[in-house]
Amino acid sequence: MSVESAITRYPDNWELTTLGQLCAEGDGAIQTGPFGSQLHASDYIDNGIPSIMPKNISVEGISTEDIACITDEDADRLSKYLVRNGDIIYSRRGDVEKCSLVTEKEEGWLCGTGCLRIRLGENSKVSPIFIHAYLSHPAIRGWIVRHAIGATMPNLNTSILSSVPVLIPSADERIVIENIWRNTTKKIELNRQINQTLEHIAQAIFKSWFVDFEPVKAKIQAKQNGQDPERAAMRAISGKTDAELDAFLKASLPERRQQLIATAALFPDELEDSELGLIPKGWAWKPLYETAGYVNGAVFKASDFSEDAKGLPIIKIAELKQGISAGTKFTRGDFREKYKIRDGDMLYSWSGSPKTSLEVFKWFGGEGWLNQHIFKLNFVSKYQKYFTYFLLQYMKPVLIRTAQQKQTTGLGHVTVADMKRIKVPYPDEIMLGIFSSVVGPIYEQASCLQKQVNTLSSLRDLLLPKLLSGEITAPLNQSSVDITPC
Repeated sequence: MSVESAITRYPDNWELTTLGQLCAEGDGAIQTGPFGSQLHASDYIDNGIPSIMPKNISVEGISTEDIACITDEDADRLSKYLVRNGDIIYSRRGDVEKCSLVTEKEEGWLCGTGCLRIRLGENSKVSPIFIHAYLSHPAIRGWIVRHAIGATMPNLNTSILSSVPVLIPSADERIVIENIWRNTTKKIELNRQINQTLEHIAQAIFKSWFVDFEPVKAKIQAKQNGQDPERAAMRAISGKTDAELDAFLKASLPERRQQLIATAALFPDELEDSELGLIPKGWAWKPLYETAGYVNGAVFKASDFSEDAKGLPIIKIAELKQGISAGTKFTRGDFREKYKIRDGDMLYSWSGSPKTSLEVFKWFGGEGWLNQHIFKLNFVSKYQKYFTYFLLQYMKPVLIRTAQQKQTTGLGHVTVADMKRIKVPYPDEIMLGIFSSVVGPIYEQASCLQKQVNTLSSLRDLLLPKLLSGEITAPLNQSSVDITPC
């Protein structure tokens, strides 16, 4: 069999084969998911057996965010497309270079429409973890992109995946690669899960204080019932019962106890009517556009791009979601300082598909130039930063509806005029400061975890090609890359 390796230099004792040959020898197969004629959009349900779509595929794992589901009956009918632990899933079109490894958690899910499934088979001489690591090698990802069919929308098929060249090191070398890949990827995914939990906690506090006005309403109800309004607000803020609140006040450190008391005292005990609805007394309605300084990115031309990928990267929405990649454009140009972004900047994508845009991001990808369709947010005070970040997250459904009203060809956007028209309840600076003292540590912890993810991803992507080419070897007990904890 004549196979040309996508990795140009490798040890002579490594075996060169193809992915299709590996699957055939292991009694496995490469198979396309069901076509649209077998499963229609109307067949999907809110709760059932998850169907893995291209949007759910990432290197670190299968995302369940906005995942489609099918009925048990459809799963039985399409049983040959169900996935097993150890399968590898590719997108059949679009972003074809990334693949996900199926774990025990996804056992029995559907390899959905628009996907391809790789099954090495029970008699495979290599593990799915090694093959997943190998397929994530930049040279292999590049090979797949080059061989995909279609200029505007790359497409894969079973023939292309079957032809992917695969290098097989010795068993000991594979153990090293598998351990580093498995444990580093697991750490990345764990950090993301913790980060998501922290974000949900902070968002719940934001909604309670600035959307539902729970501490204010608790005070009002307590006054009507002849009870202590401050204590009622403390219960609402802490989420504790009377007995739990008593225990907390007795056992907590003085500074924590005083913070809760001071926070409860700041909330008014009255809602006042306005032309936009009820609002806590003393608060104001403020245009969304005034919650930060919104600076739109620059318009870059093809002549601005550097041919050798040197200079600073141009940050588009794709980079916000996926980081710097092979598709990122670079420029040696020098542009106005307001367009330059740095680690820690907050960015908001205001144009594109409403389902994939209209999101607020923390940027930790180093210096770059900001492309149009993205706002960089500047803040008068640090207190405003935390409020606006969670405000934009909460406002996403409203902004999506605004964008969809003028949506054309699948795209939508939110203009400056929209952001000036949409108004939100806005507290005074003291309340913003209290909110910052509560959620600021959560925000910063989540930011630290995100930076760790970026560092781990970079180290993994730097180390993997060297291991998979035999350029370097690592001790057999090496399992992951350690970095400073948050």
